Parts: sequence; structure tokens; C-alpha cells
Amino acid sequence: MTDEEFRSEFKPLQVPPAYDRAQSVTDKVVFALADIGEGTAEAVVRHIEWLDPDADHKLVIAKTHEILTDLFQKGLLGGREDNGDLIFNLHKITEANDGATNPDLLAPGLD
Repeated sequence: MTDEEFRSEFKPLQVPPAYDRAQSVTDKVVFALADIGEGTAEAVVRHIEWLDPDADHKLVIAKTHEILTDLFQKGLLGGREDNGDLIFNLHKITEANDGATNPDLLAPGLD
């Protein structure tokens, strides 16, 4: 993976300012999660269906689980396990990284 591909794949999430039926499914999922604060994939599905009752129920279920899991595995979403369920959230990091950065090893344009 090139640096450019990495930057594209792992760019920070941007929460849409409002729900719009014309948005991508990813934007709908991210907006719904932000709107409820935190929740399981099922809770996000229910919120999307509440926001958009005409949405394709099967597509919403399939894509929401896929999108949340993918974003979580990439580290773009937070989450915690509770009684066997994964609770997703957009919480920010609250503890400082205790590592160090060597500026000589940064890719061009990241300094």
C-alpha cells in the first residue's frame, strides 16, 4: 500500500451535519451513530430506520454491520464490549500516547 492509498483508506471520519436520504450509506451510518452517541449496530439500524422509514431494511441491516465493523477495525471508531455486544462510539482519545515520533522517518508532507 502506498502512502497515498493509506491516507485515502484511513482518513479521519467526518460526521455529516444532517441526515440526507441522498447521502452514501457510510455517511448515513456515521450520522446515525453520532446522533445516538453510542450503540450497537442494531441500535444504529433502528435509528436510520427512524430517520428514514422508506429505507431498504435489508440493505440498511447488511451495510450498517459491515460499515461499523470495517471502521472499527481500522481504528476510526471507538468501541467496547458489553455482555457480548460491541458498542460503537465516536469518542475521542482521552489519554496521551506515551510513544515518541522520529521526524526523520515521517513520509514527505507529514512534517
